Amino acid sequence: MVLEKDVAGYGASGRNGGWCSALFPTSLMAVAKDSGQDAARRLQQALEDTVVEVGDVADREGIDAHYDRGGTIVLARTPVQLRRARAEVAQARAGRQGPQTLRLLDAADARRQLNADRTLGGLFTPHCAAIHPARLVRGLARVVEARGVKVYEQTAAHGLGPGAVHTSGGRVRAEVVVRATEGYTAGLPGYGRALAPVYSLMVATEPLSPADWEGIGLAKRQTFSDGRHLIIYGQRTRDGRIAFGGRGAPYHFRSRIRPAYDCEPAVFADLRRTLRELLPQLRGVHFTHAWGGALGVARDWHASVGLDRGTGLAWGGGYVGDGVGTSNLAGRTLADLISGADTERVSLPWVNHRSRAWEPEPLRWLGVNLGLRAMSLADAEEARTGRPSTLARAIAPLVGGH
Repeated sequence: MVLEKDVAGYGASGRNGGWCSALFPTSLMAVAKDSGQDAARRLQQALEDTVVEVGDVADREGIDAHYDRGGTIVLARTPVQLRRARAEVAQARAGRQGPQTLRLLDAADARRQLNADRTLGGLFTPHCAAIHPARLVRGLARVVEARGVKVYEQTAAHGLGPGAVHTSGGRVRAEVVVRATEGYTAGLPGYGRALAPVYSLMVATEPLSPADWEGIGLAKRQTFSDGRHLIIYGQRTRDGRIAFGGRGAPYHFRSRIRPAYDCEPAVFADLRRTLRELLPQLRGVHFTHAWGGALGVARDWHASVGLDRGTGLAWGGGYVGDGVGTSNLAGRTLADLISGADTERVSLPWVNHRSRAWEPEPLRWLGVNLGLRAMSLADAEEARTGRPSTLARAIAPLVGGH
C-alpha cells in the first residue's frame, strides 16, 4: 500500500530537473573515508547500474518517460573551474572519486557538445539519462497498481510508528512501515529535524527551432551544468525546450513548506539571466514555464536507506536533488532488506546510515541560509580573484564535501 498526501509525483519525484544520474550527494571520497575505498567503489557502480536499470524498466513496462541516456557535460568556464575539472579526473583515475569513465574535454570538444559562451573545457560522464520526471512517476504508479498495489492518493499521513500509520482516512496497520517523505519529512511528528526542506526552482523555454538547436548542441540530449559552486542544471526536453534549474531560493523557518514558496520571482529571473548568459543564442527566446519544489537534505548531506528490524520502521531519503536514480536504488534495497534477501545492495555503505539531527531553530534557519549564500559568495570570490575560493573550501565539510 502506498499512501500519498496529494497525487503520485506531486513532490520532488515529479518536479525535478529530469536527471537520472549516478550522482550521490556526499562525495565518494567522504564515503571512502568513512567506509573504505571498496565500499565507495561498490556504491558508485550500483548508482551507474541504476541509470541503466531505470531505462530498462521504463522500456519493459511501456512507460514513455522520454528516457535518453546521453550523459552529462559539466562545463569549465573559468580557469579555476578548469583546474578543478582536471583534478576531478585525476582523482577518478586514481580510484578516489567518481567514475573511471569520467573524461576531460578541451574547449573544442566541450563546445561541440554544448556551444556555451566562455567555455574553456569540461567534464563528460556517460552515466546520466534525461527523463520527463512526471511521466516516469505516473507511469510507475500505473504499473504497480496493475500488479495489485493499492495507491491511496489524497491521503495525508499525520503520524507513524511501529506497525501503524495514522492518516486522514484512518489508521493503517502493517508489519513494515516505510518512510519515503523526502523534503516533506519535517511535517511528521517527531521528525522535524530529520531532513531540512531546501527549495530548487526551474524555468523552461518555448520549443526551439532546429536552427536554434544546430547552434546550441545537446544532440544526444546530454544533461548539462557548469563548475560553479551554486548548483545549476539543465536538459534538452523531447519537445525541444531547455528546462533549467538551480538552487538559491531560501530555506524557510521551522522547515515550513507552502505552495507559495514554489514561486520566487527573483530566483526565476536569476535563472533566466543565468541561462542567457550561458547560451547567448537564447536572447529573444521566450520562457513559458516556471516552477519549484522542496528536496530533502540530511545534516551531513548523506542519503540513506535502512530498516530497523526491532520496530519495523524503514526509510529512504536525503537525496539532495539526486533522487531519480538514488530513490530507485533505495526502493530495490528496501525490498531486499524487508524480504531478507542477501544481496550486494544490502551491504552498500549508505544502508542503515544514521545522520544526526539538524540544529533547533533559529540555528537551522541561520545555518542553511548562510550555506546557500556562501555558495554564491564563493563564485563571486573566484570571479574576483581567479583563485579557488577559500570560503568554498571552508564550507565543503558542511555540504557533503571532504
